[in-house]
Amino acid sequence: MERTLSIIKPDGVAKGIIGEIIKRFENDGLRISAIKMVYLTKKEAEGFYIVHKERPFYNSLTDFMSSGPIVVMVLEGNDAIRKNREIMGATNPKDADTGTIRRDFGTNVEKNTVHGSDSLESAAFEIDYFFKSLH
Repeated sequence: MERTLSIIKPDGVAKGIIGEIIKRFENDGLRISAIKMVYLTKKEAEGFYIVHKERPFYNSLTDFMSSGPIVVMVLEGNDAIRKNREIMGATNPKDADTGTIRRDFGTNVEKNTVHGSDSLESAAFEIDYFFKSLH
């Protein structure tokens, strides 16, 4: 059983599509084992995205992620990381496959509605960042 972190970003929460996104994960065999809505401070967003600190989009991304509430959840299932990323679609909504969350609801590379861990290592860090009690 693999675990991954999924985030519904501020744009997804603002659009009122939390239930639709969760339904897509559950319909594809992923189970939610933890979920909560949080408001990240700028500093918390910077800590979460520390891996991107040297990238040109770091400041705008952390501003965006601290601009409104987000929903963070731990998804579990066989091959959960790959499955989650498949359901989300490509980072750029224009490049995402039809029927994926980012294609259906994303606006651009930053406001692409969802975030998901990209590896076992990042999943461990990201889950711990929001759900320290799950160890």
